[in-house]
Amino acid sequence: MKYLNTIKPGEQVRETYMAKEVKTAVTKNDKEYWNVTLQDKSGTVNAKVWDPSSPGIEEFSSLDYINIVADSQEYKGQLQLIIRQASKVSPKGINTADYLPCSEYDIDEMYSELMNLMDSVKTWYYHDLLMSFFGDERFKKSFCRSSAAKSVHHNFVGGLLEHTLSVARVCNFFAKHYTFLDRDLLVTAAICHDIGKIYEFSPFPENDYTDQGNLLGHIVIGTMMVRDHMNQIEGLPQSKKDELEHCILAHHGELEFGSPKKPAICEAMALSFADNVDAKMQTMKQAIYDSPNTKDMWKGYNKFLETNLRATTPEED
Repeated sequence: MKYLNTIKPGEQVRETYMAKEVKTAVTKNDKEYWNVTLQDKSGTVNAKVWDPSSPGIEEFSSLDYINIVADSQEYKGQLQLIIRQASKVSPKGINTADYLPCSEYDIDEMYSELMNLMDSVKTWYYHDLLMSFFGDERFKKSFCRSSAAKSVHHNFVGGLLEHTLSVARVCNFFAKHYTFLDRDLLVTAAICHDIGKIYEFSPFPENDYTDQGNLLGHIVIGTMMVRDHMNQIEGLPQSKKDELEHCILAHHGELEFGSPKKPAICEAMALSFADNVDAKMQTMKQAIYDSPNTKDMWKGYNKFLETNLRATTPEED
């Protein structure tokens, strides 16, 4: 199979991909065309069907598998496909693993490391809280298969687990370096900070915002989940409940970034920094090293990071 991230400009492509999203649009001359996001396990690429009524173009919808004949080109520093022919392919016999973007790291190994971090939490009520979530097999399955975003960063199977583990690692380092931090509170908050995303996004292959996600968002959903579980733990001090909830509510750092509260305690500030650095580093990694961007060193302007991105000069042999 020719994966999307191996396509170069000027090639003719004959392959089957998932039509992740299909949208109808209109040119300046009022001519209809289709804007298609193609997906395989290596990522996504924008494609165009300029004349949907032309011979060889079968009608297809979002999440259909389609066999295409297309020409590749560079457009504004990004790879783009112009679809000349397209036909739907039956999902029978399709190896879905070829079409779902997945974490490059082993799911079981990441989960085992996350469990080790949970076991290192010695404050009994924080440990009980973590086990009330991650000791549930249904929750574990959903958590491990979820993404951390619809786009931008960690938007793949296992993305939520990978991001959570990374944030927890950074917070664990912060607690060692800044010894005034409540390490158990911080690590617990790191592990719980994004659990609302299992309800914010629908399962793959859709990986889109649910009604609950659109109406409430993962910060509120996750805070409600943690509160419900904490209320089942007798002897958990109210002040510690409030501090943990505050960490989750404030983990985006700024009101304009979606946090209902700005960090008021040290642990909340540390969590917001850890979350922000992991999200931004992964965004840069995906934009520079993982996407089929056609420029050699400079990768073009990234609207989320608001800067032009460039790959680091490789070491000479």
